[in-house]
Amino acid sequence: MATNITTAERKNLSQPEETRPFSKGRLEVVNIAGVTMARATFEPGWKWSECVKPIAKTDSCQAAHVGYMISGKMDVVMDDGQRLTFESGDAMSIPPGHDAWIVGDEPCVLIDIGAIGNYAKPT
Repeated sequence: MATNITTAERKNLSQPEETRPFSKGRLEVVNIAGVTMARATFEPGWKWSECVKPIAKTDSCQAAHVGYMISGKMDVVMDDGQRLTFESGDAMSIPPGHDAWIVGDEPCVLIDIGAIGNYAKPT
């Protein structure tokens, strides 16, 4: 996280600096105070290994995620087999090496802060 903040800034994720669409979802990105922040929207039926893996070209998601779940429900399985379920109101931390998918019929919206600079960007 940025520790040497010298200027007040305001940015709105509804007017992102960059939008990264992918199958059944999108990432809306802003950079503020040296930190990349994004709102991710995943539609029902989204699964990383089906919707983002073709872009990332890695066996599992290699992005680290720290964030907050606004709505929806997401299951995550780590490469070592650990399973977690995140839902509305949860703070989350997910290291590299995982797959994830949306559970149920509600879109999942989350805020991701920090290490998502190359998430869903073609290599």
